[in-house]
Amino acid sequence: MTPIFRHFAILAAVSAAPAAAQGFEDLDQLETQVTASLGAGIGELGGPARPIDRRLKLRPCPQPPTVEEPAMGAVAVRCEAIGWRIRVPLTAGSAVARAASAPARSAEPVVRRGDQVQLVALTRSFSVSTFGIAEQDGAPGDRIRVRREVSDRRGDAGTSRIIGEILPDGRVALPGFN
Repeated sequence: MTPIFRHFAILAAVSAAPAAAQGFEDLDQLETQVTASLGAGIGELGGPARPIDRRLKLRPCPQPPTVEEPAMGAVAVRCEAIGWRIRVPLTAGSAVARAASAPARSAEPVVRRGDQVQLVALTRSFSVSTFGIAEQDGAPGDRIRVRREVSDRRGDAGTSRIIGEILPDGRVALPGFN
């Protein structure tokens, strides 16, 4: 191999290594950004309840991801350019987390039949959400049916019905996720 080709081969190998390492968003850096914006570390009062789940494989964000204000016991971290969003739960002792988990004071329905509701699958490490249409009225703690429009791989549309529990903030939690 001539020296010029060897030089290009070395440059190609060196520049390919960072590209391969950047296949997914750096969760350590994302965690650092979240703790810095909250001013509290993992497990500390007002900070994230636990580390970001390392099983998440997010496409790298071309811009710095944004950390939103705490709401509903968590902070949302989003990449506007690509469209992904994750929620990072806060410690149970923080004021934001206490307000989100406080029981409702009245049995008044917070969800009405026909309302668009957010369906959430909550775990200790992360949450996943989508939207559906409530088929019943319900107050926090009630279980209601929620209808979702779905399509299969062939593009055939259909409807699925799910039963979930209404949370105090009006979201509907799917059963079986802890």
